[in-house]
Amino acid sequence: QVQLVESGGGLVQPGGSLRLSCAASGIILSTNVMGWYRQAPGKERELVAAMTGGGTPRYADSVKGRFTISRDAGKDTVYLQMSSLKPEDTAVYTCNLRQLRKDYWGQGTQVTVSS
Repeated sequence: QVQLVESGGGLVQPGGSLRLSCAASGIILSTNVMGWYRQAPGKERELVAAMTGGGTPRYADSVKGRFTISRDAGKDTVYLQMSSLKPEDTAVYTCNLRQLRKDYWGQGTQVTVSS
């Protein structure tokens, strides 16, 4: 019913910027939450940022002030603008859509922050 397609991952130097995109297709309801999770090797998956359909954002403390989440409701697309990137931001970033108490996930995109 729902497919998420991500793009924008890659290799970036510390202090650099990167923008991730996630486009949702299928049966998308207005009552949904979209966001980004990340998981580094050997570490627990964490919520990086999320935004409700009403436009209210939430961020992990570790990325506040550096990352910005935005949504294009018409295209059911969510973006994650990442700035001032640090090596500890290195992880697989995965897009998430939640509706009707069910989670849908993208394939994940690798973000590597290294000099």
